[in-house]
Amino acid sequence: MANAQQAKPEDTEIWTPVPKVVTPGESFRDAPSDAIILFNGKNLDQWVQNDDGSPAKWDVHDGILTVNKKYGNIATKQSFTNYQLHLEWKVPADIEGSGQARGNSGVFLASLGKGDAGYELQVLDSYNNKTYVNGMAGSLYKQAIPLANPGRQPGQWQTYDVVWTAPTFNADGALKTPAKATVFFNGVVVENNFELIGPTLYIGKPVYKAHGPAPIKLQAHGDKSKPLSFRNIWVREL
Repeated sequence: MANAQQAKPEDTEIWTPVPKVVTPGESFRDAPSDAIILFNGKNLDQWVQNDDGSPAKWDVHDGILTVNKKYGNIATKQSFTNYQLHLEWKVPADIEGSGQARGNSGVFLASLGKGDAGYELQVLDSYNNKTYVNGMAGSLYKQAIPLANPGRQPGQWQTYDVVWTAPTFNADGALKTPAKATVFFNGVVVENNFELIGPTLYIGKPVYKAHGPAPIKLQAHGDKSKPLSFRNIWVREL
C-alpha cells in the first residue's frame, strides 16, 4: 500500500517515440500524406499482369481503371504485409446476369501466386442480386459473411476501406497467428477483425502455407457480364 500511495502520474506517462505526423486527406476517401498511391487515374505504373509479370494491360480512361477480361488479373509491383487500403469500384449501370455472373471481381488482400491464389475480398453486384451469402460483396470469399449489405445500385461508386493483418508463421512453417481483416463497405463495417482460416478457395477447405509479404491483386473474373471499374486506390503500410 505504501508504494501505491507514493506513485505519481508521471510514472505511467510515455513520451517517446513520438508518432510521426501525417497530414490527412481533405475527406475520408482522399489519400493521406504517407499513402502509397496505387492508381492515380493516369496510368498503371504500379501494376503488372499477375500471370507473367508484364506491364498491366487493363484500360485507363477519364481517371478510371476498367477491367480488361482478356488479359486476366493484375497485381501490384510492390509487396505488403500489414496495411490500410482504400479503393472505389463501380458496376456498370446496365449490368446483366445474375448471382456470381453479375459484376464479379475481387480484391486479393494478399496474392499468393497466379490465378486466384490468395485471400479474396469479394466484389460483386449485391444490390437485389441473390447469391450465396459468403460470396456476396463484402464477404471474405467463402469464409466470412458480411455483417450487413450496404451495396449501392449499379452505376454508383462504392468504397472499400480495409485493415489487413497478414498471417505470421514460425520458423518451421507452422501458423503462428492467422490473417485478420476489418472491412468498411460504403462506410459500414461488414467484417470486424475477422480471422481467416487460410487463403480463400472456390472449392475445398482452406489450409495455411507459410509466406511472406505479398502483392495486392485485382481480379478479372471470367463471367460474361460487363467489366467493372476502379478508381482512387491507395495503401498505407502499418
